[in-house]
Amino acid sequence: MRRVSKIAAAGIATAALALSATACGSTSTQKESGTSSSAGGGKGVKIGVAYDVGGRGDHSFNDSAARGVDKAKTEFGGEVKELTAKTTDTEADRVQRLSDLAGAGYNPVIGIGFAYANSMKQVAVKYPNVTFGIVDSVVEGPKNVDDIVFTEEQGSYLAGVAAALKSKTNHVGFIGGVDVPLIKKFEAGFVQGVKDTKPSDNVEVQYLSHGSDTSGFASPDKGKAAAQGMLDNGADVIYTAAGSSGTGAIEAVAGKKGAWAIGVDSDQYQQASLAKYKDSILTSVVKNVDIGVYDLIKSVKDGKPLTGVNSYPLSKGGVSLATSGGFIADIKPQLDAAQKKIVDGTIKVKTTP
Repeated sequence: MRRVSKIAAAGIATAALALSATACGSTSTQKESGTSSSAGGGKGVKIGVAYDVGGRGDHSFNDSAARGVDKAKTEFGGEVKELTAKTTDTEADRVQRLSDLAGAGYNPVIGIGFAYANSMKQVAVKYPNVTFGIVDSVVEGPKNVDDIVFTEEQGSYLAGVAAALKSKTNHVGFIGGVDVPLIKKFEAGFVQGVKDTKPSDNVEVQYLSHGSDTSGFASPDKGKAAAQGMLDNGADVIYTAAGSSGTGAIEAVAGKKGAWAIGVDSDQYQQASLAKYKDSILTSVVKNVDIGVYDLIKSVKDGKPLTGVNSYPLSKGGVSLATSGGFIADIKPQLDAAQKKIVDGTIKVKTTP
């Protein structure tokens, strides 16, 4: 049995531009996208980060993780090496990326996204003295891996409640980046939240790519086209869980009077690059990846590395709805009631559609 612990995660960090999840990377290095920086005169923690496609700057998942890295670097000093995945990556590429970081002395080495699960399982056993972390997956076998997981379906349920209450057409949409189990959790929670609130509402669902094709997480043009199609069909609230592709969906929604976008992972209302669309961003399902990443780095710095499955649920602030803009203030009582029922177990949120 692997040790399982639930760690309290509180607050919603809404720091600017340098965040982390699945987006358009702004870094560069030798073989692939990446960057290295140091602070504190070479002392502190050597942090190795392998971002998912899009990398730092995606205004979503990778950026949320990057906030945790930045906070740790500021507090502890040391050095950070960041590498970013490509949509064309093979398993060998991911193994090489993690091996390069571990072999160069970085500890911890953190894989941002479920795509690193198999490669981390291979690499972690080769570097037993390095602590690895993975976001959104559980790596069975190695004892030196911190599995950082979230209850995305719970935050998405609240988004579904908000969508149903705000929709005037009784037609809402969900856009997923790739039809993988993780993103299906977002869909499942959202649809359940809508249907529990207004059973007759129409929920339109579309995925941007399928299977091993991860381009759906880094294709704003695909996100925009999908959202536009839903708007043309009568949807007036669209929730997108698709990394940087979501920026395209937000752009499309902003062009439709009376329509709302729901962001994901980071508080997208607060993103400087999305400022011209912010009046159309109803809320965001915030996944505090930064807290899980920071906790791991601090544990290594303190000499007590976290390992096993560490879950960050709604009850501990791991996921939440952003309130920036004040657009959901009028439905707060209904949202609070739904959240209370999730936390106390009255509502069981599905993890599959």
